[in-house]
Amino acid sequence: MDGWIVEGFKIDVKKVALENDVDVSAQVVELDNRARQLRKETYSRLTPVQRLQVARHPGRPTCLDIILNITEKFVELHGDRAGMDDQAIVCGIGTMGGIPFMFIGQQKGRNTKENIKRNFGMPQPNGYRKALRFMRHANKFGLPIITLVDTPGAYAGRAAEELGQGEAIAYNLREMFGMRVPILSLVIGEGGSGGALAIGCSNYNLIMENAVYYVASPEACAAILWKSRADAPKATQALRITAAELISFGVMDEVVPEPLGGSHADAPSAFPMIKKALMDTYETYSRMSEEEIMLDRYSKFRKLGKFQEYAVSGGAWKEAAEERSKAEGVLTEAGTWAFNEAEAAYLKSVADADEKWDALMVGREEWTNKPLQPPGLGRTGIMEMAVSVVESRRRKQAQASNN
Repeated sequence: MDGWIVEGFKIDVKKVALENDVDVSAQVVELDNRARQLRKETYSRLTPVQRLQVARHPGRPTCLDIILNITEKFVELHGDRAGMDDQAIVCGIGTMGGIPFMFIGQQKGRNTKENIKRNFGMPQPNGYRKALRFMRHANKFGLPIITLVDTPGAYAGRAAEELGQGEAIAYNLREMFGMRVPILSLVIGEGGSGGALAIGCSNYNLIMENAVYYVASPEACAAILWKSRADAPKATQALRITAAELISFGVMDEVVPEPLGGSHADAPSAFPMIKKALMDTYETYSRMSEEEIMLDRYSKFRKLGKFQEYAVSGGAWKEAAEERSKAEGVLTEAGTWAFNEAEAAYLKSVADADEKWDALMVGREEWTNKPLQPPGLGRTGIMEMAVSVVESRRRKQAQASNN
């Protein structure tokens, strides 16, 4: 019997007992214990498909729900300084334990009306420029940044593409790696594609126990690989999107536990867990220098990814990998492990070639370095203004052609 069915049965028992003036407190306690045990058993063995359904539950705490319940004070900030204010992105300054933080997150709605206002949590280009504006503000005034990720992906409409969706996301990725303040990211629901990564290039990535994080939604993945959205469950399994799997791959750093039955079932109990996880993580980075913070963020992303590359005759790479794992090997003069003497000699020749190339290019760096970006483009608002000018020109050309 499902835990929620037991809960319904308990309500019926209470109602009947009240109508007949009967004491059923012992039975109610027994039903409570049974419901709790059933929920524990159910949520401990959820499949990836079921985790995805829980992550998308409309009752899960949203970005604003979390911010307003973990901060003592919060002031929301608006606008991208280019005339737009994307409602799918929430930004503002809040304090936790007396420490000011810059909060940036993606906001979904509770119902259809709210979701239309928030564009179902899918930011437009101006939303990412709004986020970048306040990241720069935090960087200038030394405010640690906390981002709350909850989006199926960046909005992929025609208008968004015309206004530079890809450029806005790429710009955020580049700028976040240069921030001198610590950036902590928490996935609270869905973390979809570049739309999530545009505010998720952080020093430390946390994820809620029942949240998911993926490069493409299972439905989109199934449509691409198998030409049918009906294969979404198969794609969900293959994408490895759950918190436990992401931790094993090193994509996420910590799982934030949720109350029994998920945070949508008991949001007030979820907020203290979130706050504690964020504050404990911040404590580590508060002792780092600006240089250490930037190097920590850089090294985190450099370590991501696992692969093995073999060029083996006949394609017997598994046998070759097993043979290499059992071999004692040899060391090169520089101390690099090699499978045998021939491989050691090859590695040495590659290193020698690199050193020879570096020596050859001394004094000739301008041959390979790309031209520097004009300094004016780095100023806040310049790129956004340029995009607006291009869009205005396109509209005028379209009107002229229609006439």
